[in-house]
Amino acid sequence: MNKLFETSSINSMTLSNRFVRSATWEGMATADGAVTSKLIETMTALAKGEVGLIISSLAHVRQDGQAAPWQLGIYKDDLIQGLQEMTAAVHDNKGKIIIQLAHGGHLAPKQLTGKTPLVVSNFEGLASSPRQELAQQGIGEMVSAFAEAARRAKAAGFDGVQIHSAHGYLLSQFLSPAFNRRNDGYGGEAGNRARIHLEIYQAIREVVGKDFPILIKMNSRDFIENGLNLEDSIQVARLLADAGIDAIELSGGFITGGKLSPSRSGIDSEDKEAYFQEEARAVKKEVGIPLILVGGIRSFAVAEKLVEDGIADYISMCRPFIREPDLINRWKRGDWRRAECKSDNLCFKPGMDGEGIYCVVKSREKKGS
Repeated sequence: MNKLFETSSINSMTLSNRFVRSATWEGMATADGAVTSKLIETMTALAKGEVGLIISSLAHVRQDGQAAPWQLGIYKDDLIQGLQEMTAAVHDNKGKIIIQLAHGGHLAPKQLTGKTPLVVSNFEGLASSPRQELAQQGIGEMVSAFAEAARRAKAAGFDGVQIHSAHGYLLSQFLSPAFNRRNDGYGGEAGNRARIHLEIYQAIREVVGKDFPILIKMNSRDFIENGLNLEDSIQVARLLADAGIDAIELSGGFITGGKLSPSRSGIDSEDKEAYFQEEARAVKKEVGIPLILVGGIRSFAVAEKLVEDGIADYISMCRPFIREPDLINRWKRGDWRRAECKSDNLCFKPGMDGEGIYCVVKSREKKGS
């Protein structure tokens, strides 16, 4: 059997293959973050398409952490019932689903939350509008918010949780020297900048128990001036692995000016795919836990080689599944044509318009046929 279709485990969670749907903002929740039928349909399609593990949505753990409109929330118990309906639909179709826990920090706009955005450090030039620096007490409250969100996730039937510390959201800001200029135990060298991550991990573990999978998504590099570098990300990954985290999803880049840099567009050949693979190779050498690699993977052959060469244990994709939720079924049948995704990022515009994300190109093709 092809290694990509082997059964494997992350903690107590057994997965039918090595393909992961990377979390994204779908723009399909209600204004207050509740699950909708459209979001359930999206997750169900991924389960029917036999994606090994679905990581659902960027879900804010506090109201002041909402980064985008119609974003899924997990900040209050009232949201559990809708989340239960979503996990039940996935499980009814033999899928596995975890939820990504996030706080937008600097990227949570006041016009959405009604609150001044929280930042790791407030310094001149950070923003043109006011920002509020997290005090030590505020850090403790944030740790508790992530743990409470994980409690809700377990109650809602999720198979695990993923802590979001990539792309410039709050925990990513803690890791980044460009944003973390603190002089206390949460700033300075990489171990201190990772301190809140270890505290969140321990707080979640106490709530969910030892058998419940806890993953993290983190940057390999920030790709911004004075951002997180590879050497420090390896150190952080080691600390997390030693603490007991079950798997790392490795990404990279920072949201600046409303866009993720470096650009994710124009992936039209195999040599442009898996743009964090060299960083993954370096992290994998140092860390013994499962490594999930995301970043421009579009071809079955590229995915196969990454796993065969031991660069990654799991292959994570997002935009290809927006166009083809049944992509893994297609590859499993032996139709190994590359994913049809054009990497044009047009899929997010309808999300901002309140329609939820979808493949604009595919929609145009259907109308033209």
